[in-house]
Amino acid sequence: MRRQAVVSAVALALVCAAGSTGLFEAARAQTSQASYRLLEGWAQLPDGVDAWGQTIGVEIDPDGNLLVFHRCFDGNCIGRDEVPAVLKYDPSGALVDAWGQGLFVWPHGFFLDDDGNIWTTDARGEGDKGHQVIKHGPDGRVLMRLGTAGTAGNGEDTFDGPADVVVAPNGDIFVADGHGNNRVVKFSKDGEFITSWGQHGTGPGEFDEPHCLAFDSRGRLFVGDRINQRIQVFDQDGRYLDEWPDIMASGIYISEDDTVYVADYQLREGIVIARADDFSEVGFITNALGEGVTVDAAGNVYVGEVLPRNLKKFVKE
Repeated sequence: MRRQAVVSAVALALVCAAGSTGLFEAARAQTSQASYRLLEGWAQLPDGVDAWGQTIGVEIDPDGNLLVFHRCFDGNCIGRDEVPAVLKYDPSGALVDAWGQGLFVWPHGFFLDDDGNIWTTDARGEGDKGHQVIKHGPDGRVLMRLGTAGTAGNGEDTFDGPADVVVAPNGDIFVADGHGNNRVVKFSKDGEFITSWGQHGTGPGEFDEPHCLAFDSRGRLFVGDRINQRIQVFDQDGRYLDEWPDIMASGIYISEDDTVYVADYQLREGIVIARADDFSEVGFITNALGEGVTVDAAGNVYVGEVLPRNLKKFVKE
């Protein structure tokens, strides 16, 4: 069955006062309804899996298939080595591939690079697993690991709760090391440490749970500084450029035309759609309490939810 989702489709009024729920609601009320509808029950689960295990990441591959990174069962993958953590769906919602059994403790960051390689982060440690960034080929084969398996730290070869990963066009790797540390770490395409920046705080270049990453067309790095309720923008050497306040980003997707889709299930309670150049808001999708967000070539929006555990497709009309 399908039901209409309430979605904003034209420019939101500028919200000027920080942290004001009333102003957020007033801004939404000034927008018209309607360019998306929620498509219920779109994707099938694998055989033997009867519920989502928190869908943390979503990405569209070059063939238009949706890749989904989820937390196996009950919010993690501990003791569920038979459950695949990565699922691949064709545009109709049919499951065409699944892998990642036994690889992860707490699936978290998810990114697809220009060569079709799949990057994941495992943000908790258990035995000889976790606290790592893993590069996989399109078939799931492990090609590279960053960090020391099962070991938390803040050195050049350790992470503590790596929350997200993104790869620049030149191959440099950026990690939001944010669930234990408060830093962004940069590596070469070969996995050699280059630099890191950030510490706990509220000033420019400081973080309180850097949670998600994305590049715009200018090569600027957007960092969802979640607990500080802002997105900070940096160049690729870590120089602070700008910030977008009053938003608790758990996931960020930036399209080729520099439209930013932000999953904010804690403060704004939906998908905020804005322009990358000035953060002006141009839309809002309700009924989408997501951490992962992506958009396909037709403009349909996919949202991975953790609470409640779900995968949603919003069809652009």
